[in-house]
Amino acid sequence: MTIAVIGTGNMGSGFAKLLAGASEKVVIGARDAAKASQLAQEIGGGTEGGGIAAAGRLADVILVAVWYQHFAETIRAAGDLSGKVIIDISNPVTEDFKGLRLGHTTSAAEALQKLAPQAKVVKAFNTIFAQLLPTEARTGVPVQVFVAADDEPAKAVVSSLATRTGFQAVDSGPLSNARFLEPVGALNIHFGFFLGQGTGVAPAWVKAA
Repeated sequence: MTIAVIGTGNMGSGFAKLLAGASEKVVIGARDAAKASQLAQEIGGGTEGGGIAAAGRLADVILVAVWYQHFAETIRAAGDLSGKVIIDISNPVTEDFKGLRLGHTTSAAEALQKLAPQAKVVKAFNTIFAQLLPTEARTGVPVQVFVAADDEPAKAVVSSLATRTGFQAVDSGPLSNARFLEPVGALNIHFGFFLGQGTGVAPAWVKAA
């Protein structure tokens, strides 16, 4: 299985390093193909880098690590996504990180599914800060990843990927439940940045009885 990471920011580079370190076959795609290639060379281990179209063409699974407002241009650039699993890690936050651009009746994940109707969109990792992606950063309690999708085999693929990279996957129901997960991601941002808890925090669903 080949996994494309689209984006070279903190989340994109963090995921590319995490996945390559877990012996996954990784290709990196970005609008700046040279930057993607440079990141791939830094990571090594057979990681490849280039444009978004090339990465999308090579991949079975595509992790989209770009801002919500760049979804449309990213999906256009990726080309034919029929049958591919797309992981949406986004929270559609406002520029000041204090609110969401949409919610209640839809979600960023559902918007992405509309842009790529022939793909299988899975919501996951949106409650994880980039600083928690390295396995050495996660000590003590398991860090949960909430996984929501309409396609059960696609959900299983992403849940397995989360497990292989040291997270605890939590089945979070259909893709429409991203409407709930994205506000949780936004709340985590508030805890981390505005309430002083730092980027080592993540939400967990605890069965108390």
